[in-house]
Amino acid sequence: MILLILTGTSAIQATDSPQWRGPNRDGVWTETGILQIFPAEGLKLRWRAAVGPGWSSPVVAQDRVYLTDMRLEKPRAWERIQCFKESTGKPLWSRAYELVYPDWAFIPEHGGGPAATPIVEAGEIYWFGRSGQVDCLDARNGKVIWETHLDRAYEIGVLSCRGSPLIEGNLLILFAGGKPGACVMALNKQTGKEVWKALDDTVSNSSPLIIMAGGKRQLIVWTDNAVNSLNPATGETYWREPMVTSSNDSIPTPVFQKNRLLISGLMFELDANRPAAKVLWPETMAPSKRILSNTSTPVLQGDYVYSAKSSGELVCLEANTGKQVWGTTNVTELKFGASIHLTPNGDATFLFTDEGNLILARLAPGGYREISRVHLLKPTSILGTRKFAWIPPVYANGHVFARNDEELVCASLEAKR
Repeated sequence: MILLILTGTSAIQATDSPQWRGPNRDGVWTETGILQIFPAEGLKLRWRAAVGPGWSSPVVAQDRVYLTDMRLEKPRAWERIQCFKESTGKPLWSRAYELVYPDWAFIPEHGGGPAATPIVEAGEIYWFGRSGQVDCLDARNGKVIWETHLDRAYEIGVLSCRGSPLIEGNLLILFAGGKPGACVMALNKQTGKEVWKALDDTVSNSSPLIIMAGGKRQLIVWTDNAVNSLNPATGETYWREPMVTSSNDSIPTPVFQKNRLLISGLMFELDANRPAAKVLWPETMAPSKRILSNTSTPVLQGDYVYSAKSSGELVCLEANTGKQVWGTTNVTELKFGASIHLTPNGDATFLFTDEGNLILARLAPGGYREISRVHLLKPTSILGTRKFAWIPPVYANGHVFARNDEELVCASLEAKR
C-alpha cells in the first residue's frame, strides 16, 4: 500500500478545544496539515495517563489538558478534575471533592462519575459536578476562584447534572434540572451568583447550544419534555416544541446550519424574521422515528445529514425530507449501544466508534468511502456482557485526545512535512 500524506505548503493551524464539541461547539475540526491516511504501523502515541471513570470528554487549552473523573473507595466517592501538560501528559494539578454516591452508582454498568465536559475561558476553568456543585478555578494551578452548590438552593436529582456548560458573554449557562423552575440556569461567570432561571422541565443528557436565527441569539435546550428556545440573556422562552423523550434517548447535542436545527432525528426549519420554528420531519413524533442515535450526535452538511443509528448503521439522509440516501453497516458491529462520533475535517471525516477504533473516511451523498482505520483505545464502559468506548474524543493542535475509564491517551494526527 502506498502511504499518502498531505504535502505541500500547508502548515498546521493549531487550534485548542476549550469546551464540549470544540471551540465553536459544532463538532467540526478546522485544522489543516492533518494526515490524509493513517500510517501502516498505526498512529504515533504521544502519551498516555492514568485516569478514573467518568463520562466527560477532555478539553485542551493553553498547553494544558483537563479531564474530570472519579475515585471510588466504597462507601466513599470523590469527583475530581485533573490537569495535564499537553505535550507530555505529566500531571500538573488536581482537585477533588467528596460527595454521597448511592449504592447503585458503585455498579460499573450504571455509570457514576462526572458527565459534563468543563469549559475554559480567559485562564479560568468552569466545572459542573453531577449533583450540582459548580466551581470556577484558576486554570493554571486549580485554585478556587468561586464555588457554589446549586443543590443547596434547589432540588437537584442525584447525579442528574450531565449536560456540558456553555458561556455567553458574562454568563455561565447550566442545564441543571433544578426544581422549582430552575431546569436551566445562568450564573454570573465572575461571581457564581444567579442571574436567571427558567423551565420546570426534567433534565436530559443533551447539552445546550446557542445559535443565531430569526434575528436573535437563541439558547436551544432539549429537555425530556420539549425542545426549547430561550433568550440567553434573560431565560425568556422564545418558542417550545413539546415532546416526551426518555433520558436514555435525549443524549445528542442540537446541530444547527443556516435555517435548519436538527435534534437527533427531528429537523426544524427556523423562521428567518423572528424566533420561531416548525417541524420539517418526521411526520410522527414517535421516538422510533425522531431518534437517529441515542449515543451519537449527527452531522449536518449542506443538504445532507450523516448520522449513526442506534443499531450501529451509518446513514445519509436528505436534510429537507429525512429520506435515507444510503446506509452502511461497515463502520462498527451492529449491536445495541453502538456509537459513531463524527468529526468533519476538510473534505474528510474522523469517525470514532464504540469499539475504540478511529476511522478516516469521506462521506458524500454518493456513499461512504473508508480511507483507513486504527485501534485507538480499548472499550471499558459496561453494558450487559459487552464493553464500549462511548465518550467522544477531542481533536486539537494536530492530535486526538481520547479517554476511557482507565486512561487518557494523546496520539498525533499531524502530516509529515
